[in-house]
Amino acid sequence: GETVVLHNVYYALNKAIVLKESKAALDELAGMLIKNPTMTIEISGHTDNIGKKAYNQKLSEARAKNVVAYLVSKGVEAKRLQAKGYGDSMPVAPNTNADGSDNADGRKQNRRTEFKVLSK
Repeated sequence: GETVVLHNVYYALNKAIVLKESKAALDELAGMLIKNPTMTIEISGHTDNIGKKAYNQKLSEARAKNVVAYLVSKGVEAKRLQAKGYGDSMPVAPNTNADGSDNADGRKQNRRTEFKVLSK
């Protein structure tokens, strides 16, 4: 049930396209799943709070689905993967500073992809 941030997973700006710089991190995850053939996971997409909530929700869902599609392309069975988008509803850092100014580092932390083991 623990949630793990997938570091070094990148997308095109305001798009769900998984960039090639993400390949190493996603290949590592695919390898772990192939070595553990009964494990099922949820891939979750998250955004910062810039933009409309509905847009962020759709973007996070599309990103999670594209990560699932990549893992399937690497040999992981689709039935072992769930994609879920959370938009900006689960920040891990403040999007703004105490004085109300933009917190670019906080927003960067909130734009993330995670996985959670659902069953081993």
